[in-house]
Amino acid sequence: YITGKRGFWTLDLTVTPDVLIPRADTETLVESVLALADKNTSRTVVDLGTGSGAIALAIASERPLWRVLATDASACALQVAQQNAAQCELSRVEFFQGNWCAALPPDVAPDIIVSNPPYIAADDPHLQQGDLRFEPITALKADDNGLKDIRQITAEAAKLLKSSGILLFEHGYQQAEAVRQILHAAGFEQVHSLRDLAGHERVTQGVKP
Repeated sequence: YITGKRGFWTLDLTVTPDVLIPRADTETLVESVLALADKNTSRTVVDLGTGSGAIALAIASERPLWRVLATDASACALQVAQQNAAQCELSRVEFFQGNWCAALPPDVAPDIIVSNPPYIAADDPHLQQGDLRFEPITALKADDNGLKDIRQITAEAAKLLKSSGILLFEHGYQQAEAVRQILHAAGFEQVHSLRDLAGHERVTQGVKP
């Protein structure tokens, strides 16, 4: 926040106190999405809760044929994301304000939905430590032991995704089993988790039948 800049993937992003600071752990989520289809295919991907735009812009930078849409409830966050899109020359990314999937145009049927939602429990001591003390609390904290927004997005994605569409989350390093259970309960198949560079289960994904 002091410098107003943060490197993420191959991009140099503007960051303000209105958005989370992009972290290297989240590159695991980007890698997981890119592994789903190559540059020669066409896909529609939605990034829910885009913040600085880091995930959506990283994906768009690697997949020029994909339609990339990004949502955020915060108008201030979307201003930062749109600024980043312009300076990274990725203005084709589409941005929408609102809560999760409800922000999307009615005709969108995604192949992929990706999200790094709030997933820290309200009583987690990490909220009072390090960078987290200065980041927007609404982008960090979630009720239901950190799982409320993951449950809501899963329910919405189960309705919105195309058949064989894929939902991917970043989550806390101790939440993988709980997130897998949420996806299984919503009817997703081929549910599994992937590890970040530190060896923690950081990303969980599932396929809509």
